[in-house]
Amino acid sequence: MLNLLKVFCGAIDSTNEAVGRMVSWVSLLLVLVVFVDVVMRYLFKTSFVFTQELEWHLFAFIFLIGAGYTLLHDGHVRVDIIYQRLTFKGRAWVNLIGVIFFLIPGCWLVIATSWKFVGNSFSVLEGSPDPGGIPYRFIVKGTMTVGYALLLLQGLSMGLHSILQVLGVETGEEENA
Repeated sequence: MLNLLKVFCGAIDSTNEAVGRMVSWVSLLLVLVVFVDVVMRYLFKTSFVFTQELEWHLFAFIFLIGAGYTLLHDGHVRVDIIYQRLTFKGRAWVNLIGVIFFLIPGCWLVIATSWKFVGNSFSVLEGSPDPGGIPYRFIVKGTMTVGYALLLLQGLSMGLHSILQVLGVETGEEENA
């Protein structure tokens, strides 16, 4: 049973690792798009709605789809005045409680409430209301549900890892390997 949990967690971790690597390339694309926008605006005194919308679409994609990867690598902001002083098992307990009472309900709330919103956007193939804007706004809205689903899965993995740590099955060496 414990091996099955480790395999399940490993699959989630590997998925978010691959997604995070893909998102890093989208970050490079965002830098290039912003560079082009700045050059066009300041050198050529022109700007395009499409370019400006592409910037915020890419920005939203990076943060929504990359949230699970960030959680996998413990990159989210944390006030760890107390957390850093806890033992390995103490930190596992804090993580487990946080996952159960905050992360899972929060993710579930966003997924449940965004489902209809995203579905409506896809059903009408929603695009930009602005002339010259991106005609595929429904895609970026879809990343909301997908991103929170990836975050929820990573939270489940984190919670299961925390249980294994509390039980003494996993030690701190697995993190450093």
